[in-house]
Amino acid sequence: MLSLCVAGRDFYSFQWDALLIEVGFLAVFLSPWRLRPNLSACEPPRLARFLAVALLFRLMFSSGVVKLTSGDPTWRSLTALEFHFFTQPLPNPVAWFAQQLPAEILVASCALMFVVELVLPFAFFLPRNPRLLAAWSTIALQAGIALTGNFAFFNLLSTALCLFLLDDRCWPGFLRKKPAPAVFVMRWMRIPVLASILLLSLIPLASAFRTIPSFLAPLAGVHSLLAPFRTVNGYGLFAVMTTQRHEIIVQGSNDGHGWKTYEFRYKPGAPDHALPAVAPYQPRLDWQMWFAALNRVETTPWFQSFLARLLEGSPEVLDLLEKNPFPEQPPKFIRAILDNYTFTTPEEREQSGAIWNREPLAIYCPPASLR
Repeated sequence: MLSLCVAGRDFYSFQWDALLIEVGFLAVFLSPWRLRPNLSACEPPRLARFLAVALLFRLMFSSGVVKLTSGDPTWRSLTALEFHFFTQPLPNPVAWFAQQLPAEILVASCALMFVVELVLPFAFFLPRNPRLLAAWSTIALQAGIALTGNFAFFNLLSTALCLFLLDDRCWPGFLRKKPAPAVFVMRWMRIPVLASILLLSLIPLASAFRTIPSFLAPLAGVHSLLAPFRTVNGYGLFAVMTTQRHEIIVQGSNDGHGWKTYEFRYKPGAPDHALPAVAPYQPRLDWQMWFAALNRVETTPWFQSFLARLLEGSPEVLDLLEKNPFPEQPPKFIRAILDNYTFTTPEEREQSGAIWNREPLAIYCPPASLR
């Protein structure tokens, strides 16, 4: 996975990619060493299990902290959810309905989210009852996020970490098995490595507060050296809430006057284009188009390469799109314009069937050709 992320660069730089690498590395110490996999139960080493819970704590607590330390006014006023559902990278069908909820419900939901992210993670390390309350609350939050958006495998992976907070009494009797002896990574190797990970995890946790104490400076240097391996990462989705949705519309032309639009499979395009439900699959090109719209074309090299591949008629790139308006041969010119998108109201949707309202904003990339 690490090799794939390094090779994939921008397209494999999402936080859940890093989380998958970190969880995969911890799994080496959580799983017994067997030549043949089987379903027999075994108790993982305590330190390895503690590290898994500590990772879940860092994931949740940091996600709450960065929303406040970023200084974003929508999080501090609890109004972020008034924008989240239509500005998230890839809304799903439920997102439109969530956007129609009364403002009071959205504010209350935002406040409840902060409780789950900032308060309940400390209960991960408490006795059974508060620990289970924190576990089920975290699972409920992940379910709510998954219900209203397409966030790849992030919610499933976060929920899987919550399983370390549950005990055998949470499961039906037929699923309970008496732990059997198993061989894990040897203690002389396991303890130093896991203890080092525990210490290094203090750096991304402190970074969520936008400052690293001076006494952690030597540790920060070590963390920086090991950062390329992505085994101890910082987390925190949507530290700053996007309050407007700008969409890039890619168009081609043979004469520089009449323009035809390339339609993407999943990202918003035509106002009546159905919202997709694709998670845990992640259409990475469609996701990256959302990030590209937040930046200038000059600072997005991959997008320039994408336009060049369209001018060349690359079959591999065209297969990622829903509609190629130039099936016979590629266009001579390509351009990209920027439109502003908002969800329609229930009345507007009933009348027109459209999910989106859109207004032209600017030229994102002026007309260009291979020459």
